[in-house]
Amino acid sequence: MSDTFSLDGRRAVVTGAASGIGAAIAQAYASTGARLVLADRDVTRLEQQADACRKLGATVHTVQANVGVEADANRIVDTCIEALGGIDILVNNAGMLTQARCVDLTTDMWDEMMRVDLRSVFLCTRRALTSMIAQRWGRIINVASQLGIKGGAELSHYSAAKAGVIGFTKSLALEVAPDNVLVNAIAPGPIDTALVDGISTAWKTAKSAELPLRRFGRAEEVAPAAVLLASDPGGNLFVGQTLGPNSGDVMP
Repeated sequence: MSDTFSLDGRRAVVTGAASGIGAAIAQAYASTGARLVLADRDVTRLEQQADACRKLGATVHTVQANVGVEADANRIVDTCIEALGGIDILVNNAGMLTQARCVDLTTDMWDEMMRVDLRSVFLCTRRALTSMIAQRWGRIINVASQLGIKGGAELSHYSAAKAGVIGFTKSLALEVAPDNVLVNAIAPGPIDTALVDGISTAWKTAKSAELPLRRFGRAEEVAPAAVLLASDPGGNLFVGQTLGPNSGDVMP
């Protein structure tokens, strides 16, 4: 059964890999045999995560980059192709989260959210597709959010970006599945990571109370979904799907 979820030798890029869900996915990939390119803006924590993955036996390269900048997004993917000879798996995980009522949102806040949480997904994906299509094998996994499905008060910009990620996932999946490039999304519920540090305590307390599990998830509880979607044969029939490790917050 372990071979079903093996990533042995696969070449994987994980963005936003310095902490939270990205770090958990990177370590899960390392422990299942993947070779890694990890990207993040925070070079200190990025190198710490790279060392943790190396201790699990993985070959790891790091790229300090801002995924919302086209040249940086291209450089992340190009590093994998140049250092590892190609790219098999792309995990678009990097993101940001801020909180404000729509009436108080500035245009700059809206634009920055779209740049980091949505535009970056397009940029990294576009760069990886040529290589994946040419080799007729690829897995693209986009980390969205359950709020992209149900919405969230004071998070209209974040919810809109994540809804865009889900729509992009479905549309691209239709385009490239015939090339054996499978595109899927993971839409976690609230996860106890640094990403939610900027959200008010009142919001988090109210959110926890309405979850069937009555608690936020942990990053390591999300990472197995990314292993499943990247694996062969485990992930071979997932096309344009959105998996929901969300503590019961959304039940499609």
